[in-house]
Amino acid sequence: MNQNRYQYSRLSSEDIGNGYGSRIAILRVIFVLLLALLVAQLIRKQVLEYSTYKAMAQGQQTAKLTSTPDRGIIYAYDKTAGDMGVTAKEGERQYHPLAINMQKYNVVVVPKNVIDPDRVVDELSKRFPDIDKNKLATNIKSKKIYIPPVAKKVEKDQAEEISKLNMAGVMTVPTTVRYYPEGSLAAQVLGFVNYEDEGAYGIERYYNGELKGIPGVIYGLKDTHGRVIEVNDQAKATDGVSIVLSIDSTVQFIVEQELKKSIEAYKAEGGTVIIMEPRTGKIIAMANEPAYDPNAFNKVPESEQWKFVNSAVTDVWEPGSIMKPVIMAGAIDGGTVEPDTKPEKPFGNVVTIDDYEIHNAQDKSYGMETMTEVIKNSDNIGMAWLSEKMGKDIMAKYLTDFGFGAKTGIDVEAESIGMSIDPKKWSKVQRANISFGQGILTTPLQMVTAYGAIANGGKLVKPHLLDTVIAPNGEKKQIQTTDVRQVIKQETADKMKEMLINVVDNGHGKKAAVEGYKVAGKTGTAQIAKKGGGYEENQHIGSFVGYAPADNPKFVMLVKLDKPQNVEFAESSAAPTFGTIAKWLLTNYYK
Repeated sequence: MNQNRYQYSRLSSEDIGNGYGSRIAILRVIFVLLLALLVAQLIRKQVLEYSTYKAMAQGQQTAKLTSTPDRGIIYAYDKTAGDMGVTAKEGERQYHPLAINMQKYNVVVVPKNVIDPDRVVDELSKRFPDIDKNKLATNIKSKKIYIPPVAKKVEKDQAEEISKLNMAGVMTVPTTVRYYPEGSLAAQVLGFVNYEDEGAYGIERYYNGELKGIPGVIYGLKDTHGRVIEVNDQAKATDGVSIVLSIDSTVQFIVEQELKKSIEAYKAEGGTVIIMEPRTGKIIAMANEPAYDPNAFNKVPESEQWKFVNSAVTDVWEPGSIMKPVIMAGAIDGGTVEPDTKPEKPFGNVVTIDDYEIHNAQDKSYGMETMTEVIKNSDNIGMAWLSEKMGKDIMAKYLTDFGFGAKTGIDVEAESIGMSIDPKKWSKVQRANISFGQGILTTPLQMVTAYGAIANGGKLVKPHLLDTVIAPNGEKKQIQTTDVRQVIKQETADKMKEMLINVVDNGHGKKAAVEGYKVAGKTGTAQIAKKGGGYEENQHIGSFVGYAPADNPKFVMLVKLDKPQNVEFAESSAAPTFGTIAKWLLTNYYK
């Protein structure tokens, strides 16, 4: 029995020994597998993913900063630039800055660093009344690392005053801001730079990419606190180009002053004046009233932000009688009539077309007129007769050739095309209405450009505001004149010149005359269309378009006054405004 027990124990030990050896073998296999896996991981980390982890390490050690370029300056020309004028080479006009860069300061509060919240709120709210004291106090209590600046574009003296208070958690940070030294001068032409440092409206937006330049990048080593301790590489910022506008700042100033005077004198709601060189397309002045100060664009109420828009190129209206010379030029150029052509029978004071009655102003009849007299008398009946002689296809051709129904291509955002020209949709009465400027929509700039073609011997040129580009290295590039097309023959333009001189000398444009000079032009007293159809009662838009000196035109100008209240016709509002500005130009600017 004991022998059997001994044999049993011996067998059990062998079995245990065999099991232990099997476990060792399994552990060895597992160890080899783990070692192989570790080696594979090391190869993957150190070889296959080397570039990834290197980049991560560099990212933790490398600082990347951007440097802001200087925005280009916007200049105007000025023959009489003052202290801020930049003298050009002898024989050239001077530059006068309209948009520059200035250093100002933002007031920044870091809540987590503020020690005395009550003092901070009290001191800042005393100096900046627009600050919401409760909101600032709440933000400080939040102990955030960052909140938006509590005041922006603070002047240097005020920033220094705040710094001297030595309030923990309050800093004044220098920042570059856009500044318009002439305030509201040419505001709608310039536009402004918003708080995101992007151009908004006007030239600032149209040439934003060129003006703002290209930011630079700086790479360097940083310490554990994120401070740059060594610069390894850098790409310098490329400053924006500066530009010189074709506008003359003195002319712009005179025009804006006279426009304001006229709006006040005639109790108008607003107005527009454009002056262009007919041979080059250069805009010498472009004014809209009411205007605004681009330095304080954020203070313009939302309900008044229509003031930001350059209505000289965006707004449309039925131009009235200033359209008559355009139609007449097409009729003469196409061989339909001559200046001395008369109708088969005298014109009356009313004509019925498609069951609609067309009247002359004050229901006056002019009888047997020549075409020259039709323009001088601003005869709607005569123009309706002429439109029938021309036919809608010829009328439409010349309207299109003069640039109506299309953008002029001026370097301004949101230019309107006016009304598209589609003669297939014209009824007989619509064709007649268009001939004297009703039933068609145009922009002020389109009208100036069309008259510019007549003044320029029949050649239409592209209007533009940009005159010269100045690269950061000082290199200049002049913008060349762009001829669009020959609209009418030189002979036709000469005939139209005499007809338009006759309007100023003997017709409704007498108050646009300048003693000692020949002035060519035409008045327009346009009804104002209502949205639901028909026209507003006792309301009109007065305009005058003309050029001078008529034999050698230096400028073409449009004056438009919206809803003057104390005059009945443009000959008593827009025409004298034109005359006042034209006299100054001829005796001071073009002398």
